[in-house]
This record gives sequence, structure tokens and C-alpha cells, in this order.
Amino acid sequence: MSKWMESRGSKLAVLAAGVVILLICMLASVLFGLQQFGLKDLWLAYSQFDGSNEHLILTHTRMPRTLIAAVVGASLAVAGAIMQVLTRNPLASPSIFGINSGAVLFIVVGLALFGSSLTMSTMIGLAFAGAAVTAVFVYALGMQGGGGFEPIRLTLAGACVAAFASSVTSGLILINKQSLESALFWMVGSVSGRELNHLVMVLPYIIAGLLLAFLLSGSLNVMALGDENAKGLGQRLMLIRLLCTAAVVLLAGSAVSAAGPIAFIGLVIPHLCRALVGNDHRWLIPYCAVAGALLLVTADLLSRFVLLPKEVPVGVATALIGVPFLIHVARRKKYA
Repeated sequence: MSKWMESRGSKLAVLAAGVVILLICMLASVLFGLQQFGLKDLWLAYSQFDGSNEHLILTHTRMPRTLIAAVVGASLAVAGAIMQVLTRNPLASPSIFGINSGAVLFIVVGLALFGSSLTMSTMIGLAFAGAAVTAVFVYALGMQGGGGFEPIRLTLAGACVAAFASSVTSGLILINKQSLESALFWMVGSVSGRELNHLVMVLPYIIAGLLLAFLLSGSLNVMALGDENAKGLGQRLMLIRLLCTAAVVLLAGSAVSAAGPIAFIGLVIPHLCRALVGNDHRWLIPYCAVAGALLLVTADLLSRFVLLPKEVPVGVATALIGVPFLIHVARRKKYA
């Protein structure tokens, strides 16, 4: 963190600038794509409600897509920051709890049982349930055995459960090939094709998760010092870990259920924000929320122009950004 960023005023100024840039990018995401629109078109779409093609695209496609991208990006970034403290692993992300694989498994099970009669709203509900059940199961496994809580045990439990869920998912898809297309729709990760009511379904959980993350920010600072120091400072570690797990489930589970398993945002953004504002989670959490939203909105916007007239799923775009960053972080930690 630079000396210029050490003052409260400078941190607030940069955060406010980030919010302004995010709003500009969200406006660009609404206006630009395969079909281009102007500010006048946007004004008319929301003032006249004439049912024109422009009105339908802007209000029923672009606006929901942009809002979902912003909310999902913020949720994944904040969940990643919490995970990295909870597991004491700089390479941790929400997928370490098996949230992605659990959500997809429940979707595939639902498709195998009910087929095409499964609505999008039901699929979102199944995805959230799968993410929550898997995360709780992983946490329970990580707490088994002597010695109390150990981050490495939680990490291994998450990896094992994620591998198991992925294997079962692949087996179900092979048995019931009709579920393949819909399952791939979730596995890749995308914010296209979503409606505003899909965001409304998960928004209460995301708001609860963000509020919980803000309330835990001071405790996260203490947890980062290690268990012994945290106990010495009067922290109730078990309660804090349970609340952290609940925040991750609410944030990442809601994000995956709304947009599928979009990778690397929960890994990349916390590191970038730490380099900017340091390890104080009272600042890191809001910075992650703004930067995560900005990254996913921008990635979704750019993905529309890579293979015109087709679109690249935003999950692919974030993976292209995240893989080099993952290699960089791993090499830096190795030589450190």
C-alpha cells in the first residue's frame, strides 16, 4: 500500500472514484453490444414503455444482465476475501467450499428428475440449496478429528467434496444426455439470459451476506493475526468462523445460483484490493465489493465483442484473466 493511500480521506476518495467508474461501466454495458443504443433510447425505453424492440432489449435483457453482473461480482469478491482469511490460504476462493460443484450437482439432479419442466426460478432455487448444503457439509467434515479447526483440513475437505460432486454430475449427464445443454449453461457461468426476477430472488440473501461481512470486518482483522493472538484479544473463534461460513454461503451461493460458477473473481480481486488499501478489512470489504462488480461488468461488456455476432460466456472471460494471475500469485508466494 502506498503512503498516499494511508489516510482515511484518500481511501474514501479512491472508493468514491471506483463507484463512479462502476456506474459509467454499467451504463456502457446497458448501451453497447451487438445492438448499439444511445442515452435517448434508454430514456425513451423507461419513460414511454412502448413495447418496441429497443424497449424490450434495454429493459428485459441489458438492464437485468448488467445489474446481475454487478451484484454477482461484488458477492464473489467479498466471499473470496473472507475465504482467504478463514482458510489462511492466499489462493482460496469460494469454490474451495465446493459451492460451485454442489450447485451444479443439484441442478443436474433436478434436470434428470424433472427434465424440461424445470423452470429457471426452480433451477436458481436448486442451485442455492446445493451450494448451501455442500458448504455446510464441507465445514462439518473440516471440523472432524482432533486438534480443533485447521485450515488445511477444511481445504482438503472442500477439494474432496468438490471432486466427488463433479464426478457424480458427470455421471448423471452421461446417463441423462438431455440435461447436458442446460447443465453446461450453468457450468460455464454467464449473466446473459437472466431476468430481473432472478436477481430479486437472491438479492435478500446477498444483502444479508454483505451486511454480515461488514459486521465481521473487525474480527477478520484479528483472525488474520493467528488463532493465539485472536484468543488473547478475546475473540470467540468458533462463533466467528461459523458466521464467516454463513457469509460465504449467502454470498457465493446466491452468486452461483444466479449466474453459475464464475471463477477467479474471488481470487483476483482481494489481492488487488490488498495491494491498494492494505489488510484492514474495514476498507478491504467495500473495496472488494466495488472492484468485483467493476471486473464482472467490464468482462461481460468486453465478452460481447470478442466473437461477434456471437458472445463469449463471461465465465470464460474471467478465467482468461484469472489463470495468469493465479500463476503470478503462486510464484510470488513461492519465492517469498
